[in-house]
Amino acid sequence: MATVAIIGTQWGDEGKGKIVDLLAEKAHIVVRFQGGNNAGHTLVVNGKKHIFHLIPSGILHEPTVCMIGNGVVIDPSVLIEEIRKLETNGIPVSGKKLIISPRAHVIMPYHKALDIARESRKGKSKIGTTGRGIGPCYEDKVARNGIRMEDLLDKNVLLEKLKIILEEKNFLFEHYYHQQPFSPEAIAEEYSAYGQKLAPFIGDVSTRLDQAIKEGRHVLFEGAQGTHLDIDHGTYPYVTSSNTISGNICCGSGISPLAINQIIGVAKAYTTRVGGGPFPTELADDLGNWLRDRGGEYGSTTGRPRRCGWFDATMVRVAKRVNGLTSLAITKLDVLTGLKTVMISNGYKHNGHVMSDEMPSQVKILEECKPEYVELPGWDEDIRSARRYSDLPPKAKKYIETIEEMVGVPVSIISVGPGREETIVLRKVFDNQ
Repeated sequence: MATVAIIGTQWGDEGKGKIVDLLAEKAHIVVRFQGGNNAGHTLVVNGKKHIFHLIPSGILHEPTVCMIGNGVVIDPSVLIEEIRKLETNGIPVSGKKLIISPRAHVIMPYHKALDIARESRKGKSKIGTTGRGIGPCYEDKVARNGIRMEDLLDKNVLLEKLKIILEEKNFLFEHYYHQQPFSPEAIAEEYSAYGQKLAPFIGDVSTRLDQAIKEGRHVLFEGAQGTHLDIDHGTYPYVTSSNTISGNICCGSGISPLAINQIIGVAKAYTTRVGGGPFPTELADDLGNWLRDRGGEYGSTTGRPRRCGWFDATMVRVAKRVNGLTSLAITKLDVLTGLKTVMISNGYKHNGHVMSDEMPSQVKILEECKPEYVELPGWDEDIRSARRYSDLPPKAKKYIETIEEMVGVPVSIISVGPGREETIVLRKVFDNQ
């Protein structure tokens, strides 16, 4: 039995979807435990691109069961569309294949409207939210004023809750944002219809997970976003609205901390970020543009261009500490091919003080930090055909070994291309791998 977590170590977009897809072939269950459709996982299988926003990446593996835990916030229209697209592509999705927690909260139309309205008013100080209503939905959850998946199954219950919620929301929309109010009856009609479509998939995720772990099943936990977008431990306020670190697996799916065996941190071979916020190793020049174009660094959810920079060992060391990482998966190593030199930041300098194991919590200070770089020789050899570590050129191996040394965690997986097969596995994760 193995329970394995896949966690992003940077600002998201590290390539977690490919790693989850790779391991899901040997997993019995794949679980999504936080976030919403502000995250996107892009997989390339047999030359065909698949993009998921809510459904765990393991859905592409026929025997694998996928679960969406109570920590996820769900836009039912997006979820239904993902199911439809899968079935159109010949991938059937049944209530035995996909299980959704009845405790998961629902993103409502007023959440999306509020998200967009707030961001518009911020002007230059906007955070860079996707406008999907994620934050406002989590707000209502914490305020005990939310709608859960189970509420969609009873139209009368849903309508009564909406009448209470919208009394306050509509006042805000009409008198502060000067927008049209929402009709509780119209929303109840639309969302109870969603509930009927999703009813076959709703089931107790916590109980089923507990039973599966007791039976010795292999379970894979799929994180969304990255460590430094965590609401508590990230570069606040330029963060997402949920806890993205491994500790939230227990809260977001209903299992014990003692049940998790391995925690694999996914790190891109360089660093990217979408939206605003500090970025010490950012390359705001032609090289940054080169990395973006060569790496296809455009958001799978929004299409926004990603900011690009050198690998930051400090932020990955922080991710190691707060997540308890047992190994690293390095992605997009092939993107660096052709560079004469490659750089790794191993610390920050601020006012004469060097920081190597911490990222300042104050945004202003982090913005003022200057990275302390270690320069390594690049390589010209095409590495996409490499399937064993020994196939990599010596300079690429030196780059990987330097990351291992700096972060203090062994590398277990290296991705050398977008395809499922373009991967080097150094250490087995599941005993049937």
